[in-house]
Amino acid sequence: MVAGAAGALVSAGYQSMAPTGQWYGRTFTGLRPGSKKLALTFDDGPNGEYTLKILEVLAKHNALATFFMIGAFVRKQPEIALAVAKAGHVLGNHSYTHPNLIFTSRAKTKSELEICDQALREVVGEHSRLFRPPFGGRRPASLQIAHQLGLTPVMWNVTGWDWKASSAEYIETKIVRQIRGGNVILLHDGGHERLGIDRSLTVTATDRIISRYKADGYQFVTVLDLMAKAESTA
Repeated sequence: MVAGAAGALVSAGYQSMAPTGQWYGRTFTGLRPGSKKLALTFDDGPNGEYTLKILEVLAKHNALATFFMIGAFVRKQPEIALAVAKAGHVLGNHSYTHPNLIFTSRAKTKSELEICDQALREVVGEHSRLFRPPFGGRRPASLQIAHQLGLTPVMWNVTGWDWKASSAEYIETKIVRQIRGGNVILLHDGGHERLGIDRSLTVTATDRIISRYKADGYQFVTVLDLMAKAESTA
């Protein structure tokens, strides 16, 4: 009985952080395998030159992506956030200060999402209603509040582990091993602790990933495009 309770606690903890876990409420994680569409997503920006370099890579390949931005950074670097929007990419809510929502109160969670949304509106005007929990951490209350605010939670089913990468090859290899088609891919153009985090490896890996999969007939689209595809085939 004790072992069963312990197992349940472990499972509950795993589900609160697992990218594709659905115990605590539905989140979008991509399409069924086989689609020739892929969605690159970048968290923790805007982040100065690295966000701009990723924009250059995307423009070079005529690819679209989704950027989940930290509201406090949007207010510090509004011109970068605006550049992302003007380039045709989708901007999403990644909270205002990037707390782990598993441990925040309902009031704090609501405030984090509302103020981030306000920051985005001040800079780019209307934007998507997509939301990604910081660290991927969520509990039932987190998702309930997001839905009450009209936000759609988005996770991922492929990660490049670029925050701990030692080379662009490391990031590329991690992603290639997980791609099945229709994926939402997690990368980072910034870092939640401060502005100026070096994401040059992510920039290089992004270029390689797009080149590799475009050659195989894949199309790089926004999360909104994947969602529209999911709805049309439901």
